[in-house]
Amino acid sequence: MKFHWLVLLASSLLVLSIIAGCGGGNGGGNANLSGSVTVLGFNDLGMHCMNQDFSELMILPPFNNMHAQVIDRGGEEPRIVTSGIAVSYAIPSNTTSVTKTNFWDYAQALFGFTPAPDIGLTGNGLAGNMTPVAGKIWEASGIPVTPLNDAMQEDTYPLMTITVRQNGILKAQTQAVAPVSWEINCDLCHDTPGISTAMDILQSHDNLHDTSLAGGPKPVACGSCHTQPPLAALIPGNPAVSTLSSAMHTSHAPRMADAGLPNPCYACHPGVRTQCLRDVHATAGMTCTDCHGSMTAVGNPARQPWTDEPRCGTCHPLTPISGFELEQPGTLYRNSRGHHGIYCAACHGSPHAITPTSTPQDNVQAIAVQGHAGTIDTCTVCHSSRPDDSFPHSLSGGGD
Repeated sequence: MKFHWLVLLASSLLVLSIIAGCGGGNGGGNANLSGSVTVLGFNDLGMHCMNQDFSELMILPPFNNMHAQVIDRGGEEPRIVTSGIAVSYAIPSNTTSVTKTNFWDYAQALFGFTPAPDIGLTGNGLAGNMTPVAGKIWEASGIPVTPLNDAMQEDTYPLMTITVRQNGILKAQTQAVAPVSWEINCDLCHDTPGISTAMDILQSHDNLHDTSLAGGPKPVACGSCHTQPPLAALIPGNPAVSTLSSAMHTSHAPRMADAGLPNPCYACHPGVRTQCLRDVHATAGMTCTDCHGSMTAVGNPARQPWTDEPRCGTCHPLTPISGFELEQPGTLYRNSRGHHGIYCAACHGSPHAITPTSTPQDNVQAIAVQGHAGTIDTCTVCHSSRPDDSFPHSLSGGGD
């Protein structure tokens, strides 16, 4: 473990996040870089899940979302850059997926079209360019990375390299985790001898709900009936049927209560090996239910999945401090910004991976830009010199 940590640290230090240089061409508000540049990369989630096999049943496809913010730190005040540059991404240890999953063999049956090999459902591959989107951020969505690296070893926390160039000249580079796992342990319970785990699930559904999934055309996409908000644009689902989150949590809650697992959530969510909850909260002894409530509560039909989520302010009531704000009102942590438009996750890490985490890869970026793990709290990561005024921990207090 010590050797593994030293290798990661050494690689991160080779990838300098602040690289000096001048931009070319004054093409407008963000086109001309005035000096050294910082790029911070982060995922929208602490873990993306996917099926290992798609021949009979699909819960989730390979679909990873990466973000980046680029800060020009060479002027009197730093500014977030959203044009006049090229932001690219690649996963050096994971350059192909088509040989590691049968997703592309069944994409037509599941989604009505087949992306090209190693291209995901939104047209992005395992390497390519990020696109500027609203909110002062660069994005690459639907990246079809799997938890097997090119040596065919399990790697649920591969490091993505994010590179900023202007007129072909390297300006900044960083590394951030693109988390993915297929440790969805349905086989812990769905283990009828002589049939596959997927067929066991389909037969159980037929027996409980008078459907005919096991004998019908396959593969079956759970989201074709039970709405999954992240996939709603691709598979709308049936609004008359419970969401997949509600159906899964409600039906499994009484079963998991008697399963005897130290963390029942890891029966389905990754997992005993993956340990997707790996952040400062886990280090402090917290578990999934401390933030999300019981499995029954998560399955409440009145709850909107991916919208009704825990908020930092529930446990960290710091808003009375002048100029201090946690999430923006009505905005989830993963989408919130503060301090002059910087995303919360850019400095603190993704949900379930709030730094410092127990996984060395999550800490590589912070160590590279400021010399220590944890929250990126060193002013000169973004400023050319340490400001004299107080730190505004809010979007409204710090301007936009």
